[in-house]
Amino acid sequence: MSQPIGRLWDEVVVVPDFPEPGISFKDLSGILANPETLSITVQAWIEAIGPERPTMIVGIEARGFPLGAALAYELGCGFVALRKGGKLPRDVHRAEYALEYGTAVLEMHTDALGSEDRVVIVDDVLATGGTLGAGVDLVQRTGAQVLSAAVILDLPALNGRAEMAHRGVPVHVLISDTA
Repeated sequence: MSQPIGRLWDEVVVVPDFPEPGISFKDLSGILANPETLSITVQAWIEAIGPERPTMIVGIEARGFPLGAALAYELGCGFVALRKGGKLPRDVHRAEYALEYGTAVLEMHTDALGSEDRVVIVDDVLATGGTLGAGVDLVQRTGAQVLSAAVILDLPALNGRAEMAHRGVPVHVLISDTA
């Protein structure tokens, strides 16, 4: 990739013992707040994802929203939001999944995608693959094709890439936490 991806690490803040003891949360908020690193992120994904020719970008709440919307705008395709449970007002597809420290639910409007859609799913971090896996399940329930997923940070020790490989979904990762 042509952009200085390593620059992204300058904006990552590690928060120990959050959301519970023993978890080292990687806060990527600084990447979004800094115009340079936000641009690096979106441009790197354009290079990686553009050739796939998606029709829709699906963003996972919460950081997948601004990242996915920016990517959709740049690629000239639509954007669909996957929300946490209970936040969408119409009929939804629902997927419950495990996190490294609990469980959660994602929902998507049942009419958000169709069988003609070619989708890339965007989130900030790939940990166990639970969140992205739930996103894949929701998209596939509509008949749409999942082309790939895109994340800023991979946590390889939690085996999320293996989970996505098992599902046949390639993942575009910008940086990995090898610590």
